[in-house]
Amino acid sequence: MPILALIFRDALEVSGPGRAALILPLCLAIAIVYKTIRCEDLRRVPRAAAALWITIVVGMYAVGIGLWLLFRAMV
Repeated sequence: MPILALIFRDALEVSGPGRAALILPLCLAIAIVYKTIRCEDLRRVPRAAAALWITIVVGMYAVGIGLWLLFRAMV
């Protein structure tokens, strides 16, 4: 079986900071697509997408930390 097929068949172990870093490209793709649709002037897309990307990432990490703190307080 070709090695590329093995990548999709077998799960990759991702732990530690790598797991938290996987959110970055996902949020970047979402921000670029959203701002490309919404901006009328395409020259504004990179700056607007970067600002939205930072907002999404900070918001998601803040929600995650808040839920983790709530979980730790309940246990």
